[in-house]
Amino acid sequence: MNIENEIFKKSVIEYNKLINYGFSKIDNKYTISKNILNNSFRIDIEIKDNGEVIGKIFDLSFEEEYKNFRIENQVGEFVNSVRKEFENFLIDIRNNCTTSSYFIFNQSNRIANLIIEKFGNTPEFLWERNPEYGIFRNQKNNKWYAAVLNIDKSKIDKKSSGEIEILNVKLDENKVKELLKKPGFFKAYHMNKEKWITIILNDTISDDEIMNYISESRLFTEKKK
Repeated sequence: MNIENEIFKKSVIEYNKLINYGFSKIDNKYTISKNILNNSFRIDIEIKDNGEVIGKIFDLSFEEEYKNFRIENQVGEFVNSVRKEFENFLIDIRNNCTTSSYFIFNQSNRIANLIIEKFGNTPEFLWERNPEYGIFRNQKNNKWYAAVLNIDKSKIDKKSSGEIEILNVKLDENKVKELLKKPGFFKAYHMNKEKWITIILNDTISDDEIMNYISESRLFTEKKK
């Protein structure tokens, strides 16, 4: 994950605040610049209307882009000072121009808000080792019925990779078998694979359809043993 994504993950851009902060809007993007290190370098930040944040640093002595600060194994006091200036600028923008979200990806947050609206259950983050794993619990009996997990896609699909968020829900065993034949559904990650199913939260499945499965899963928490 690059520096921008790491700093802005779980953050929602407030575009009106960008203008107040000092950004200029050009077409569908917002831009701002800042000189650092005695005006020897310039940071350019661009935020697109889809929330993507892109940053560049230019060496003003040569009018060339300076990329060394992104090289993970690049060490040294000077490189570290450039990287730190870049990170601090991004953090200040985040602190002044965003609000926090529960999860990283858009559909995950939409689903979380729909659960809150329908059932009044906010996500709980229970695991120190996996602080971005959120579960939704039926407060009547303390049983949880849905979990949003942040994983690498290779853990559910060996042919793919990359950071994703998934939803685990409990469904009728026959329905689980049928849904696994469709795109967007996978064998349950870290759960009973006969009674639970994993849904990828990348808009392959509509919010309405996912909420139907969440409602079914929640019903299981209300059934008597």
